Amino acid sequence: MPDILGSYLRYARGESGRYSAWLALDVMGVLIRPFIGARNAMYDRGIFCVQDPPLPVISVGNLCSGGTNKTPMVDMLARKMISLGLSVGIVSRGYSGVGRSPLWVGQDGKSSDRMITGDEPLMLAVRLPEAKVVVSRDRYEGVRYLRELGADVVVADDAFQHRKIGRDLDIVLIDATCPFGNGKLFPSGILRERQEALLRSDIVILTKTEQAEGGAVETLKERISRWVSPDSVFTARVEVESWIEITGDGFSEYRPEAGNTVPKGRFISFSAIGNPKSFYRSLLSMGLDIVKNCEYRDHHMFNWRDIDSLERQASILGATAFICTEKDLQNMPEHPSLLYPLYVPRISVSVDDGARFWGAVAQKLRPELIVASNGYGEDAIGALLASKLRDRFQSAGVYAFSLVGSGKEYRDRGIDVASPPSDTPSAGIIKYSVKALLGDFRHGLRKIIKKQIEVWRRQRGRFRTPVCVGDAYLLAHTLWGQGMSPMLVATAKSVKLRGHWMAERVLMRLRARRVWTRDSETARDLSRSGVDAVFRGNPIMDLAMDAASGHDPWAGMRRPRVMLLPGSRPRAYGDAAMLLDAVRLISDAMQCSFMMVLAPTLEMDAMLAETGCRLNQKGFMEVGATEVGIYTGPIASVAYGADLLLGLGGTANQVAAGIGVPVLSVVERGKMVQKKILKDAEILTQPTAESLAASAIGLLGDPIARHRMSRAGIEVMGGPGAVDDVAEYAASELGWDARCKLYEALRAIGGGDETLAKEPERVWKMPKKIEHKILKLVKIIK
Repeated sequence: MPDILGSYLRYARGESGRYSAWLALDVMGVLIRPFIGARNAMYDRGIFCVQDPPLPVISVGNLCSGGTNKTPMVDMLARKMISLGLSVGIVSRGYSGVGRSPLWVGQDGKSSDRMITGDEPLMLAVRLPEAKVVVSRDRYEGVRYLRELGADVVVADDAFQHRKIGRDLDIVLIDATCPFGNGKLFPSGILRERQEALLRSDIVILTKTEQAEGGAVETLKERISRWVSPDSVFTARVEVESWIEITGDGFSEYRPEAGNTVPKGRFISFSAIGNPKSFYRSLLSMGLDIVKNCEYRDHHMFNWRDIDSLERQASILGATAFICTEKDLQNMPEHPSLLYPLYVPRISVSVDDGARFWGAVAQKLRPELIVASNGYGEDAIGALLASKLRDRFQSAGVYAFSLVGSGKEYRDRGIDVASPPSDTPSAGIIKYSVKALLGDFRHGLRKIIKKQIEVWRRQRGRFRTPVCVGDAYLLAHTLWGQGMSPMLVATAKSVKLRGHWMAERVLMRLRARRVWTRDSETARDLSRSGVDAVFRGNPIMDLAMDAASGHDPWAGMRRPRVMLLPGSRPRAYGDAAMLLDAVRLISDAMQCSFMMVLAPTLEMDAMLAETGCRLNQKGFMEVGATEVGIYTGPIASVAYGADLLLGLGGTANQVAAGIGVPVLSVVERGKMVQKKILKDAEILTQPTAESLAASAIGLLGDPIARHRMSRAGIEVMGGPGAVDDVAEYAASELGWDARCKLYEALRAIGGGDETLAKEPERVWKMPKKIEHKILKLVKIIK
């Protein structure tokens, strides 16, 4: 290695004095720091695109440049997955010669060219013939290609800084002998990013602990404890599995466990790896007689002059053989003139406390899914979707994030809610009233949003692709808080309501994985703007299919049957009083049955106090001489038996109309907007009990008008199907089925049990590619 390069590496690794001439590089390190921070912040906030690949990805990376045994770790992880019966893919960046299209290493001349693929992918390809090794400048595209090749899981080599691709498990390796070099960023040090980047890691492994000085490992654990939980920190050591001996008579293999010793003689060692001193120290620790150690820069391609130089030094120093790393074999000339035997140690990585390590891997690979929503109607759809996901992906954890209220719809279905409670006077972000929006800000809306974003931030990287049910505001909120491009079930807007703004279209085009719309016209409109938008049924109508089976809330009640919906916002208590006044007026004119559906956000005691009514022994609300049933289950259960709806709700009104129930509501801003969707399925009256009662009596006496409204509602709302399609898309295109399969395979062999610590017996068979190369060397030596 040239003296100038050696001097620089000694400084970068913290091995030279503090007054080195290389201190001049510190200025560049200081200048690059804000760019690295800004880049990470943009990925964290979704400004730069982060997308989940279609297969589970285990990333093996580090904070420093080279020398942490990443390749042996990738090999170890891949072997474990293969032993579980999984098809394993490995993705690496390759070298500058790699084009845009991914290459399957070793499948043709181009993909076997070390100058294109790199030495480490070639070495992995020959060590793991059962795995598919792909090099790709864009690792996301590499994973997509591996899915086409039939892989079940992907191990990504050196991908910790490749933020574009989402990963299921981030393993970060730290060299215990030189953890952070001089502690400075490249080019003034060996750090690729600052040490606090360890916050993004799931598991940290301290490698080469057998070479570390006494107490150094414990000191290092304490140092990184500010960023990594002690339960997530492991130690590993390098082990020599066997020695390959290449001589003029052929080649053979020494296996230490068979009682064979290390090679005998006087050796010149040479290596072109990230930390060549580590290789040299390991040779000395074995008791080998190394007369000279030659170091080259990482990935150095050995040429004729290098070989001649090594042979001259061997002659002068009386060396009897050479030793190099397995990776160096990939970098040897095609026809080197070796005059001395060559020994190559085949190494592996062994993680200490293997049972705990594999238990942690299994635990962290459990898929965790989250559904976010921003409205009470959206919560109902989101809760239905979350329960469908829980049924579809039974080994996954499913959670909810509700921007409005406390997420009661989710809790009622047994879904854990990750978001903090959010109560405002308007019960949400108001679209129709600036006055109400200002009232929310006075109430503390800004603090609520800040707290929600903080909760998202603390859970960043935990969940797979989020599912948003609502509008573009929710999409932006989730993206900013979580950083990963979400899916969007767009329930709030339609071309029938002036469609989406240009800014919303841009956001959906650039960051939404897919958008499910509520009607086909909106899907076509968004698709023309480049949005991946589809119509697979109206998500609102999926609620209609969620009626309780085998139970009729109307059982024993006469027709006509009138359904009452006071809504779900805080004003619903006052609106319920108006509806009950209308009930009294209707009952005076004709005999009817009435059923009020209470949203999960409403409390029965508060309803009784506001309306001045009481419950009788049968559980009915007494309104004068009239009994009004109370129902707290799915809206559709009541709507299927109703003849008319007096509705002051939003999404609930639309569900009932889609089932075929004529809707009677009042003139106000929100309902006038809703009227553009429901059209002839809805009639608006003045917001008084008298107007509601008069219109209801007229409709109940006109079956032809009700039939016409019923058909109009079914036509404009369409059928269900979106919720099921979201689950199927996530299973196939986002790889959620593959993630559950991987987790179940790990869990099936014991989770954190001792059986996970036992590696399958490794009987190594010489791969044909490396055997062919060694035979060439033997022929030349002869």
